[in-house]
Amino acid sequence: MSIFKGKTKGDAGEPTAAVKSAAPAFQAPKKKRKWVKPVIILTVIVVALFLLLRACGNSAVQSLSGMYLPETVQKQDLSVTVTGTGTIKPNDDYRATTLLRGEIMTAPFEEGDLVEKDQVLFTLDPTDAENNIRSAESGVERAKLSLEQAQLSYNNLLKTQRDNADDMAIEANASGTVSKLYIKEGDTVGAGTPIAEIVDREVMELTVPFHRAVAQTLYVGQAATVTVTGTATPLSGTVSEVGLVDSVIAGGAVTRNVTIRVNNPGTLDASSTATAQIGDAACASAGSFTYKEAKQLTAMASGKVERLTVREGDRVVKNQRLGSFELPDLQSQIDNAAVTVRSAELALSDAEEGLRIARDVLDDYTISSPITGTVIEKNYKAGDNIDATSGGGYMAVIYDLSRMTFDMNVSELDVSKLKVGQSVTFTSDALVGQTFSGHVDKININGTTMNGSTNYPVTVVVDNGEGLYPGMNVSATILVEQVGQALAIPVEAVQRGDTVLVAPPAALNKDGELADVTKLEERPVKLGRGNSEYIEILDGVSEGEVVCIPNMASSAMQMMMGAMGG
Repeated sequence: MSIFKGKTKGDAGEPTAAVKSAAPAFQAPKKKRKWVKPVIILTVIVVALFLLLRACGNSAVQSLSGMYLPETVQKQDLSVTVTGTGTIKPNDDYRATTLLRGEIMTAPFEEGDLVEKDQVLFTLDPTDAENNIRSAESGVERAKLSLEQAQLSYNNLLKTQRDNADDMAIEANASGTVSKLYIKEGDTVGAGTPIAEIVDREVMELTVPFHRAVAQTLYVGQAATVTVTGTATPLSGTVSEVGLVDSVIAGGAVTRNVTIRVNNPGTLDASSTATAQIGDAACASAGSFTYKEAKQLTAMASGKVERLTVREGDRVVKNQRLGSFELPDLQSQIDNAAVTVRSAELALSDAEEGLRIARDVLDDYTISSPITGTVIEKNYKAGDNIDATSGGGYMAVIYDLSRMTFDMNVSELDVSKLKVGQSVTFTSDALVGQTFSGHVDKININGTTMNGSTNYPVTVVVDNGEGLYPGMNVSATILVEQVGQALAIPVEAVQRGDTVLVAPPAALNKDGELADVTKLEERPVKLGRGNSEYIEILDGVSEGEVVCIPNMASSAMQMMMGAMGG
């Protein structure tokens, strides 16, 4: 609700140019004129009476004139305000509650005390919470062990799968020629079963005895000449090993074996024999040839031969892939183990969350004030038992009285006039005769609509509130604008269509009272700033002229009865 206050400043005179130019030209909101409907009804009655009483003579006219009150148009010291009501509340408040039950161990404060932020208000017996924490800690340890076991099983299966991949591969264990194959694709064999014979026929090794004294002078890599038994063509060779163990041959000679490696011209085999000479020394007797490589390849694991890539007579090198066995199906076991690991991880996470909650609950056994303020209520003391399920109310109530505020609802027609920081004066019915001050702190744009009208909450901070208490109801006035001197009339004088009834001097008696309503003039006016009390006139009437205001105290029925009786 807007209030447009006026105060007569001096004798009547023409409006100054400054006042005329400074006044904004906008029409007052129609919703503000609560007087409009009664005036319209009264005007209709007056018009009807006027037509009826015109023929009744001067006595009726004089009687009808009492329905108006004359008002001289003059300059006013004006201010635009917005009014409303509210309830004083503290800057902040805290109502101590708990969801727990148990005995209160400490409550070191009293009503009226000033408590600081984070100051402990109550402590409850934490025995149950501490037991829950220990149980939760044990649960976390068990969950960790379960996860470790699940992870170990999973890793072992992965390792087995990798090892199987190695064991199921058939690889040559020597370089040479596949002299014999014992298996074929599709065969099922057990671990240790012979798979193939691999022989290196290109290089032969001859082992012959030399007298110990000679053998001790020989060395690996030394050139040697080999003569195969039954042939006359010597072969070149190289010492590959000199034995360290003494042997006694026929005749009692002490010898040591020397191994000589020679390239096979194609005629040598394991049954061939030969003698050798190294430098000037000759061997003590003939020796036998052996293949450089002659190994049997056996299966490393049991299974079915899935693939075989060599045939007898093929040349292979050591570690060459010759085939493979079917791998056992471990994937389903690995997948199940992975699920077990994930389940164990989730169980550990749940256990850790349970421990966190248990520790948080322990914190709830200590109740501290989140604000600095004054204790308004204390409903429990040390030794009392509290049970949150019984609905025992607040344990304590704390108000921050360092600053007080109140909210007032402002109409959508007035809220645009307000700004943060505007001055506010207000009174309280509880403190008669006292006026308090404040300022606009916040204008909330989240309005509430009811019956087609929207109101917005405006928060006012109390600047001078000595003697005020939370809960007191107040009536406030927000100063929107200090207009200064302006030409104004009461809003009741404005009729529908922005017209006024002007009383010329001929309509007034010597005392300035309305004497003849038949001489009133209806005149359009241009309105400026205004509200429920006064409205600014920008054009249409001049200072000093008289306008008429309906006399609401006059009874239309009495006037009719008096006129007809005259």
